[in-house]
Amino acid sequence: QVQLVESGGGLVQAGGSLRLSCAASGRTFSRNAMGWFRQASGKEREFVAAVSWSGDVTYYADSVKGRFTISRENAKGTVYLQMNILKPEDTAVYYCAARDFGIVTSAQRWDYWGQGTQVTVSS
Repeated sequence: QVQLVESGGGLVQAGGSLRLSCAASGRTFSRNAMGWFRQASGKEREFVAAVSWSGDVTYYADSVKGRFTISRENAKGTVYLQMNILKPEDTAVYYCAARDFGIVTSAQRWDYWGQGTQVTVSS
């Protein structure tokens, strides 16, 4: 089992920045691909970004490419999502996820989930 706890959400004005953190514990964190998903009110959960277990490979949704950066520190068991140039449409609950193999964008194929952290971007 892997336990995930997100932090760093909040309220920010459009154009601002936030950094989300996800602390992992339990099984060997360094062997998991890690990802971020988000779910806006009334919408399905969608892929945002993911990073391979080594940190060498990253993948982003087109809607956040160039604005968000995912990274990880395996020694600390933590993955980050730096979000810049935030837009009102980025408003959602953001979830950290882990899986035992490589990066995929389908939420159904991720094995472990955090409880989520709210990000609200005002216009």
